[in-house]
Order: sequence, then structure tokens, then C-alpha cells
Amino acid sequence: MRVYAEDPANNFLPSVGTLSSYLPPRGVGVRVDDGYEQGMEIPLFYDPMIAKLITYGDSREQAIKRMIRAIDEYTIVGCETTLPFCRFVMEHKAFTSGKFDTHFVKKYFTPDVLNSKDAGEELIAAVIASTLLNNKTETIDVNVDAEKSLWRQNRLK
Repeated sequence: MRVYAEDPANNFLPSVGTLSSYLPPRGVGVRVDDGYEQGMEIPLFYDPMIAKLITYGDSREQAIKRMIRAIDEYTIVGCETTLPFCRFVMEHKAFTSGKFDTHFVKKYFTPDVLNSKDAGEELIAAVIASTLLNNKTETIDVNVDAEKSLWRQNRLK
């Protein structure tokens, strides 16, 4: 996958800036070919590709899982990147099944899919933050459908 300094929520327009934080993923089955380091500037008048992110495994499924983990571990601060779009692709049924074509973006992608949020997770985060700020040590009951929780689905695999 190619990691670009582009904003997929804004028609993939270039996103320039200084990489205030740049930490590529590592681990078994992960390779990153990049040309940038923390502190470098992403210029407007040059190819916005930051890196090529490659994963491999014993099966397509394993390689996809490693790619999702690598995307989640990739830290790039200072510009928008195509990483959220890449994660969307990796989790899409058409891609995971291998039944897709060159019209994938036109058929399946709209910027709205990147902006969808799990309201239950926002509530949990707000309650935790409030509790920590108030230094309370009490049990809090939050009514959230755990099976639909994006955090549970993506972080507890």
C-alpha cells in the first residue's frame, strides 16, 4: 500500500506540513520503504508519497490482518494521510474476498465512511476522562452495545 500525504476526506487533495511525529510500524511480516523522517517537511510541489507499506503472511487473511495492525501502529502527525482510507479498504468485504476491480473507489468509497464515529465509544472516553479528572474510583455503568463497538472489534483481535 502507498501512504500519501493526501486527505481522503477532501477528495485526496495534497496535505502539506512538517512531520512533527513520524513512527513507522515494525514487526513480523511488516516492511516500510520510506523517504521521510520526523521533522522533515512534506512539500506541495513534489510527489506526496511518504512510504510504501508492505505486509506478508502465510495467507491473504494473515497479510491483511498484519496490514491493519501496521496501519494502526503507524504514527504520522503534521499532515493528513491516506492511512484511514487504506484501513477502510483492508476491512471492506469486496477487498477481503478478492472480488473487486479498478472501480473500487467509485463503487464503495465516500468520505463519510471515514468520518463515521462510534457514539458509544465517545461516551466511554468522556466518562473515563471525567472520572480521571475528578480522581474518582467508582464503578460506572455505560450502556453500549459491546458487539457493535469499533474499539472492541478492532483493538481486541
